[in-house]
Amino acid sequence: MDLALLHPDPDDANWLRPVPPSIALAQRLHPIEREIAERRRTSIELAEAFEPFVALSAQGAAPIHSITVLEGLDRINSALDLATTQCKNEVLTVQPSARHPERRLIEGLERDKTLTERGVRIRTLYQHTARYSAERLAYVDRFTNGKAEYRTIDELVERLIICDDTVAFIPVRDDRQVALEIRHPGLVSYLTKVFEFMWGRAVPLSAGAPYETAPDGITDIQHSIAKLLVEGHVDEAIARRLGMNVRTCRAHIAKLATALGSGSRAQLGFLIAQSGILEQAQVQEHPGLRGESQV
Repeated sequence: MDLALLHPDPDDANWLRPVPPSIALAQRLHPIEREIAERRRTSIELAEAFEPFVALSAQGAAPIHSITVLEGLDRINSALDLATTQCKNEVLTVQPSARHPERRLIEGLERDKTLTERGVRIRTLYQHTARYSAERLAYVDRFTNGKAEYRTIDELVERLIICDDTVAFIPVRDDRQVALEIRHPGLVSYLTKVFEFMWGRAVPLSAGAPYETAPDGITDIQHSIAKLLVEGHVDEAIARRLGMNVRTCRAHIAKLATALGSGSRAQLGFLIAQSGILEQAQVQEHPGLRGESQV
């Protein structure tokens, strides 16, 4: 009843009749989409109202804060809306895999759609696990105009958004209720270089899934887990960095332990180091390292 999937039978008050899910969903989404469209209009009006002051600021008539602390999702989203409204060339985003509320997915879709329609290019980095997310793949499929490009990499640390190499946004807390808006040219340039570094090592989403099993019989994701285990990370931290839930992470650790014949967590770290699988994975990812190691 809460989802409007049932409604009272007009012929018998003691019965409920089913409502087609597509109709019930449309009824639920309509007010959300209407509110998002209204907020979008408001953000455009604000951008137009502030444009003369932004021009004065660019001429040195007013100081620009290099770093602004944004508290609360409303303020963060308002700053993002303003930045993307003013964006003219390219948006770079790092999006660690996570399940987002339906409302946030719709907001992101609406924002990206507006950008690409204006000719703005979008480049987005996900973790490899995003390749197995139906909702994430459905989101990506909405952009077929060539203005949006998506790649995946084994692990990402945190979220990052950069607009036109002039402003960047990074979260401050795990609950993402506080973020930093960065406009210092040196810091934005540094973050852009970090993005490009990861982008160059990522795999295009359109190229199909990255290799699943290496010659040593251990999967790509298990190589990544092994590296983080040796570095001393706990299961929760490994799962977060690789974009999976803790249960899936522990299942991969168990398979890795079985493959290496480990009977304990402590022994597993020793066997990973002794087996040389991390060196093999590094050479496979960067073939040029093989020649360097022989010099």
